[in-house]
Amino acid sequence: MFSPAIQHLIEEKSGAFLIPASRIAFVQEDNPLYHAFLILTKMKYAKIPVLDSKQRVVGLISLAMITNEMLTPDDITIDALSELKVKDVMQVKFDTINMVQTELETQLHLLVDNAFLPVVDDKGVFQGLLTRREWIKAFNYVVHNIDHEYELIPKSHKNLS
Repeated sequence: MFSPAIQHLIEEKSGAFLIPASRIAFVQEDNPLYHAFLILTKMKYAKIPVLDSKQRVVGLISLAMITNEMLTPDDITIDALSELKVKDVMQVKFDTINMVQTELETQLHLLVDNAFLPVVDDKGVFQGLLTRREWIKAFNYVVHNIDHEYELIPKSHKNLS
């Protein structure tokens, strides 16, 4: 459980955690693999969300997943890029969160193993991303501002009084 003081300061910044869907690069599950390859390469992202026709997150796709399909035992071929669809290659097991329902501590624990978490609403519709980077920025805010709002006295000093 978070310290109440830290929880309060992080909650002050929690609204800024979400990078809205309108600013996120994504692909549709029925896109050809070459489309995902182009998006990932041009945007210089390692991994992006995959959405279905109802804007629900159904997977994640990475450059590594795509290049793995291009490798044969003896060669590299681009044939898979036009033969396969994103849904044929995408990661289907991944964590998502709902910003209203998922506690801050749970978000932090999930970000230990994920560079980002897709954020969905109650119907599973993609709302945006929560990134480890945004959480680190919030932690930086706490570190630099906790003394401005709270008087912190080490417990060892209390015993001396």
